[in-house]
Amino acid sequence: MRTLNKLDKVLDEAMELSLEQQEMLVQILKNRISKNRREQIASDALVSLAEFETGKLKIQTASEAIQELQDYLNNPNLEDV
Repeated sequence: MRTLNKLDKVLDEAMELSLEQQEMLVQILKNRISKNRREQIASDALVSLAEFETGKLKIQTASEAIQELQDYLNNPNLEDV
């Protein structure tokens, strides 16, 4: 609930900005979100490569990966399908 109060406060503050400042704020937020997403994707890729290199991930064909995903979706309680 505290986060909601903080968000409400930020939104209230943003509404006090001029229209140009609001538009600039939106653009800044979009840019920062995009940057954060790219950084997260890059980090996930590094983790995946490290797991692959240590043998934690196996090579699969697309068909095998799709089948494994379908098996999981049909029974998500199974640990290793």
